[in-house]
Amino acid sequence: MIIPSLTHVRVHDLCLFGHHGVHEEENRLGQRFYVSLEVRADLSAAIAGDDYTQAVCYGQLCQSAERVFQAGPCRLIETLAGRIGTAVLADCPAVQDVSVTVRKPSAPVPHAVEDVSVTVTQQREYRVGFSLGANLGEREAVLRAAVEALGHQPGLEIEAVSSFYDSAPWGVEDQPPFVNIAALGRTVLPPQAVLGLCKEIERSLGRVPGRRWGERAVDVDLLFHGDGTVCHPLLTLPHRHLFDRVFVLEPLAELEPELEIAGRSVKEALAGLDRIAGDVTRRRPGQGG
Repeated sequence: MIIPSLTHVRVHDLCLFGHHGVHEEENRLGQRFYVSLEVRADLSAAIAGDDYTQAVCYGQLCQSAERVFQAGPCRLIETLAGRIGTAVLADCPAVQDVSVTVRKPSAPVPHAVEDVSVTVTQQREYRVGFSLGANLGEREAVLRAAVEALGHQPGLEIEAVSSFYDSAPWGVEDQPPFVNIAALGRTVLPPQAVLGLCKEIERSLGRVPGRRWGERAVDVDLLFHGDGTVCHPLLTLPHRHLFDRVFVLEPLAELEPELEIAGRSVKEALAGLDRIAGDVTRRRPGQGG
């Protein structure tokens, strides 16, 4: 599995004045609060290029928290922390997850305490799409097992699965025909981690190394991960052949024809491909799997 390169960025004890609390006096007089933020983000581009524009700006994190403080009073610091986390995810696209701690030094409690605090953690959720295929063994059973395995991964949820499609081989023609499906879902995992899961599922279901575009027990391709792009020797997103393959686009069009990937709708991309009779055929319900 490929381990994503994530950087932790922290802002500690940002002091802000606000009118937050359950009691009337707190809303009227206000008090100091201390906010600490920790975010995780893939900043490999910023690190490699020493590029500030690719980094997560500390000042932006502070501004996001300050904007929430000034937007209006909250009764609970839990609510305050949650709203700050939501603002950070909205303001900083590179951030994968954020942990916000709000400390309240002057909490009105009948005990001697230095402060009270809450910590709220939020993760960014991404839409993901998969193309699955097989042309060896019990093809339909293996594809079902692959989808089930994807859906059981922590941090990954499968929302929709297409019908089975029979398709002619692509790239290398001297091999058995394929059965293909598509799946759409949501994940909080980074793309490299999702790719790692795909490869592990392929291995567990019997895929072994072979010729490129050749026969296989199962193929689990990550097609896209949110609106992001990845260009790496081991992973390209959106998938480099997504718009070239009828057996990928047909199942996707069944699930969501207006789905846009990299500015192109699935329906329009499919309509633009040259077709031959019988290249990809959707099975009717109850027809062989």
